[in-house]
Amino acid sequence: MATESRRSRPERGRGAARSRSESRSAAESYFAHHRKVASDSARRLLRTPVASLMTWLVMGVALALPVGLLLLLGSLQGVSAGWESSARLTAYLEDGLSLAQAEQLQLEVGSRGDVDDVELIGREQALAEFRDSSGLSDALDYLDTNPLPHTLLVTPPESDRTAAGVERLAAELKALAGVAQVQVDLGWLQRLNGMTELLARGVWVLAMLLGAAVVLVIGNTIRLAIENRRDEILVAKLVGGTDAFVRRPFLYTGVWFGLGGGLVAWVLLQLSLWWLSGPIERLAGLYRSNFELTGLSFEGALGLLLVAMVLGWLGAWVAVKRHLDAIEPGMPSGAG
Repeated sequence: MATESRRSRPERGRGAARSRSESRSAAESYFAHHRKVASDSARRLLRTPVASLMTWLVMGVALALPVGLLLLLGSLQGVSAGWESSARLTAYLEDGLSLAQAEQLQLEVGSRGDVDDVELIGREQALAEFRDSSGLSDALDYLDTNPLPHTLLVTPPESDRTAAGVERLAAELKALAGVAQVQVDLGWLQRLNGMTELLARGVWVLAMLLGAAVVLVIGNTIRLAIENRRDEILVAKLVGGTDAFVRRPFLYTGVWFGLGGGLVAWVLLQLSLWWLSGPIERLAGLYRSNFELTGLSFEGALGLLLVAMVLGWLGAWVAVKRHLDAIEPGMPSGAG
């Protein structure tokens, strides 16, 4: 019994080693076939450069359009966020208020928890600044009294720099004794944010429609490839090729189409940004704005390529599912 047990242990060890070796060999064969199919699919596309380039260009334009619009909207939202973050309230004090009373009101407003900073502009300082900036110094000399009131420039903290927070603070400041009027000019900013939100949703709808168009274009291209390789598919099925084996080259073709389309879209975006950057900088300079178009980051470019490859794979899968299953040995060539 002990002798038989000692003999069986080496045999079990050799069996386990043989099983691991067979699993490793099967995995290596599987990945080697994937590499071969992927390279063969790429070579097939390169052997028809004109047709492949046309498909890549269609995909590139369809992908670059919504991505470019999203980049533009992102730049607009960044600028409007900067405007909103620096929003200040202008509180005009009553005419009869003295400078000492204005300074006391400044201390009172500055002690509030919902106020980050308060700057007092006296009426004499305001008149001097207006005289320098308006070019009406000669006309202002004829004034008997200073018509400008003391002014408080109130800056709320970042947590309250929203439309609702600013409106609430404006109402409370207006209720203070000595404050004649509070001016908040955020209506245009709210309208701008509303328009950008509407445009953003429209761009996402456009992106989904163009994504569906990309899937259909790739699906139609793969369908033609399936018809051209019908005899090859029939032979593969006759010798026992599985469905996964037969569809694999077409799925890789869709992935290569997606990768090429993503690269074309990235090139189109870079060229468009380069072409538009000069006029946009000059226009922003005229309005003293720091607005500029921002391109895709490395992560954004990688995401664009991945999305394009997924769309290419999805279009190929739709075509394979629809047309490849209809090709069976013994069916006439025109069937399906």
